[in-house]
Amino acid sequence: MKKRQLTTLLRQLRLDAGLTQVDLADRLGQTQSYVSKYESGEQRLDLIELEAICKAVGTPLKKFIERYLES
Repeated sequence: MKKRQLTTLLRQLRLDAGLTQVDLADRLGQTQSYVSKYESGEQRLDLIELEAICKAVGTPLKKFIERYLES
């Protein structure tokens, strides 16, 4: 259940920032496939990658974690 919440929140952050998967991938220096895999739960993220994603969408990591814990 928690994994699904995490992937849903990551996707929502991207959408709230008005970014496509391609846009976010470009900001991260990754491929669209990379973004798709972590949004679907196929790819696990470490803290460094999660922080980079948060920066790319303009959300502080602390705020992301708070939102995750509230869900």
